[in-house]
Amino acid sequence: MDTEAQHTERGPSSDTDPDRESDTGEGPRSARVSGDSAVSEDSAASDEPDGAPSWRRTLLVGAACVAFLLLVSHFVAQPFLIPSRSMEPTLQVGDRILVNKLAYRFGDEPRRGDVVVFDGTGSFVREEPEDDPVGGLLRDGTAALGLAEPAETDFVKRVVGTGGDRVVCCDEDGRLTVNGTVVVERYLVPGDQPSAVPFDIVVPPDRLWVMGDHRSQSSDSRDHLGSPGGGMVPVDKVVGRADWIAWPFGRWSGVAGTDAFDAVPAPPTGGHPTGPAVPGTGSRG
Repeated sequence: MDTEAQHTERGPSSDTDPDRESDTGEGPRSARVSGDSAVSEDSAASDEPDGAPSWRRTLLVGAACVAFLLLVSHFVAQPFLIPSRSMEPTLQVGDRILVNKLAYRFGDEPRRGDVVVFDGTGSFVREEPEDDPVGGLLRDGTAALGLAEPAETDFVKRVVGTGGDRVVCCDEDGRLTVNGTVVVERYLVPGDQPSAVPFDIVVPPDRLWVMGDHRSQSSDSRDHLGSPGGGMVPVDKVVGRADWIAWPFGRWSGVAGTDAFDAVPAPPTGGHPTGPAVPGTGSRG
């Protein structure tokens, strides 16, 4: 009984025997479908020029990425390559920082201690240098992506005084004071003094007094005391605030803030009793 049942169960399966399929001339149905698909795909591929779709797609994606980065750089955050030692140790040569262009766009203004990037035309630079249109466009584009040094009119410094502040250097102990309050500048390069050139200035409204952290290597507001504007940077010339160090990866971090100005009082409502005294300028290289 058991033997007969087993033979009966095997009977139907013999219909799928490979030998019988070859007798009828029919191959496995799945194999025929795969072969037809391969032929169709080969025919479709032969209708297009070799490599054309791939190259067009790559170019379109690349152009879209560059356009997106330029838009972000123009309106939100711009890469900025640090070209000099003037902001050491906070920023080092070769650092690529991201400048937050939204920091002052909605009514806020630069504060004492902020590290800012600004256009020095009219304050640090008398006029914008001439450049051929094509070269200028190429330079601006690569600088906007952080691939080249910034324009000669762009600078990065720390805000030391804002509108109405009286900034004096130095007191009898060689320290900087703002509105009569001593500022302990721990961000300076060790061994640097606050300034080798004495000054006593009152910052006009809507202007900034800016200095580098590496004072002996920084050409800043002190070098332009006798220039038109007295070394003061108009607030509307500020590009943005330096908030992040994006490159190299080993220095990937936010730009360190400072509490050095926390105790500085606001300038008096009626202005300081004495006006600015400009003792002269000096060269620090």
